Amino acid sequence: MHGRSWKAFAIAMAVVIAGYQLIPDDAVWVTCWQVGVGWAGTAAVVAGSRRLPRRDRLPWWCFGAGIFANSTGIAVAMYAENVLGWDDLPTPADPFFLLLYPACAAGLALLIRRREPGRNWTAMVDVTTITTGLGLLAWVYVIEPAATEAGLSLFGRSVQVAYPVGDLLLLAMLTRLLRSGGVRSASFWWIAGALGGFLAGDTTWVVLGNLGDVGWALEEVQWFRRCIDMMFLTAFALVGIAALHSDTRDMGRPAAPRPPRLSRMQLLSLTGATLIAPAILAGQLAAGQVKDGPAIVVGSTALFLLVVTRMAQLVRQVEQQSRQVRELSRTDELTGLPNRRAWNDELPRALEHSRRDGKPVCVAVLDLDRFKQFNDSYGHPAGDRLLKEASAAWHGALRQVDTIARFGGEEFTVLLPGADATAAVAVLQRALAATPLGQTFSAGVAAWDGIETSDQLIERADAALYEAKDGGRNRIVPAKPRIYAHIRSSA
Repeated sequence: MHGRSWKAFAIAMAVVIAGYQLIPDDAVWVTCWQVGVGWAGTAAVVAGSRRLPRRDRLPWWCFGAGIFANSTGIAVAMYAENVLGWDDLPTPADPFFLLLYPACAAGLALLIRRREPGRNWTAMVDVTTITTGLGLLAWVYVIEPAATEAGLSLFGRSVQVAYPVGDLLLLAMLTRLLRSGGVRSASFWWIAGALGGFLAGDTTWVVLGNLGDVGWALEEVQWFRRCIDMMFLTAFALVGIAALHSDTRDMGRPAAPRPPRLSRMQLLSLTGATLIAPAILAGQLAAGQVKDGPAIVVGSTALFLLVVTRMAQLVRQVEQQSRQVRELSRTDELTGLPNRRAWNDELPRALEHSRRDGKPVCVAVLDLDRFKQFNDSYGHPAGDRLLKEASAAWHGALRQVDTIARFGGEEFTVLLPGADATAAVAVLQRALAATPLGQTFSAGVAAWDGIETSDQLIERADAALYEAKDGGRNRIVPAKPRIYAHIRSSA
């Protein structure tokens, strides 16, 4: 039923919006058509939000309030102009029109907060950069001329400035939504398209206003003017479609975090935003007069600082990823223990500390008994679980200063600093008793003699391991001392 409801609503709205070009050129017809589409979108939002859990309804109520107020403002404007003869700014319709911006911004803020519970500073810098660049453009061509327009009261100029400021607020929140995490369902794109429709309509009116006589002439063309109106009508309908769609439940659901990266589209957007200030300056220099020097200086400085901040974030991300790669290269994927590479780095340092401090150090090589037989009997997944559980149990039984690493397969190595052979055997006996699932291991322990290399020390421990296996397994065997050639010759 839900799948059919949004499709039926979408088809009905498409027919109604297309029919807007065919209605009579009469203020009542035009107003009723526009208000009807806006109220239909509001009704769809109310109906769609009722299917959601109570905690997920508030963002949609904000969207519904925004489009209801904006579409109602059309009727208020028609009444004020045609009945009251009130067409000077501000009009009674302006509060209704302006309510669209904070209402939709609040809805977007609530959605973003639920889609990304944490703070995403990278996205905030990107959004601020784009908004600053476009805000400078809006200041030069819209806000500053509106704020200084003659013939309007201070209140009237304030209301006129509020519209482009509201567009900038909506643009910032829409950009932040597009940079957010979370599930990008069909409703996500419908609501993004709706907000894009509002911005496209407002931008078109701004461009026409800056075209002078050409813009006024285009506004007098009925089909062209109605095409602009249809942008807003489409936006009203898209909000309703987004609310009725079955994917609405996913709008506020966070998704697994994605690795931070700077996509090609993000790079193009940021590049375009940072080039706005020099483009405005170049245009005014070409015209022979720099009229907005202070604004260009402030905008350029802000954009420069934002670019530097973004570069610093990228550098930190690269450094963090490099650390993660190094850690992964030194960690066994299955057990989470240090791997052979990490062991080969750690052992020489431990021997050097032993040489410097004059303290003993032992190395053990241990091997799970009959692991192949266990794998063949219970399967490889069970074998992997045994390795993980056994390594965790051994790690818990060892001392805090000891290091256990996975050397390969079912073979592990243990570094026991400050322990002689007797103490090392005692520690390993505790680990042997902690082996899970009724399994055992065999181990060889070698105490460093202060002369041999790391490889020679491992060889002695490995030889003792094979003695333990040959002796019946489930035992720990101390390694024999190393015999050096010069000692034998002197004897």
